[in-house]
Amino acid sequence: MKPYLMMTTALLLTACGEPTPTQTAPTDTVESLVTDPERRRELREQCRLNRVAVGEELCNRVAEATNRAFLGDGEVPYTPPEKPPAF
Repeated sequence: MKPYLMMTTALLLTACGEPTPTQTAPTDTVESLVTDPERRRELREQCRLNRVAVGEELCNRVAEATNRAFLGDGEVPYTPPEKPPAF
């Protein structure tokens, strides 16, 4: 009776593991999503509809890529005025 109990306990413990998101591709990095607006748009829609199924990490990468595509690198180039200010 003990082997069955141990096997059942082991089976239950392995079945309770956290599932991995199946839609996360290793090629979906922030940089690749910045350069591929169609894939970014598709993933944004999936994240909007079912964020849990897509995965929190991938949705965060999509959001970061969207910010970078919209805002750029965040640095504003300095352009000096044509004439210096008069004091």
